[in-house]
Amino acid sequence: MESRNLVGMSVLRIISGFLEIGTALLFLYFKRVEIALRLNAVLGLVGPIIFLLVSGLGLITVATKVSPFKVALVALGVILIVLGSKN
Repeated sequence: MESRNLVGMSVLRIISGFLEIGTALLFLYFKRVEIALRLNAVLGLVGPIIFLLVSGLGLITVATKVSPFKVALVALGVILIVLGSKN
C-alpha cells in the first residue's frame, strides 16, 4: 500500500508540474496579461487541491505507522497551512 500511495503522490505532483508548465506556455502563446491573470486564477484553485490530495495520501500511509497523536499533529499542520494561506 505504501508504494502505491507514493506512486499516487508522485503522479499528482507530476500532473501539477505539467499544468504549471503548460500554463506558462499559454501565457507566452496568448501574450496578454488579462488572459495570464485568468489562467493564473485557475492554477490558484488547482494548487491547493493537489496539495490536499497529496497530503491526504501521505497521511493515509503514515497513519498505519505512527501514533494517532502524531498523525493528528501532521493533519493539524496541513489545516494550518490551508488556513494561513487564505486571503
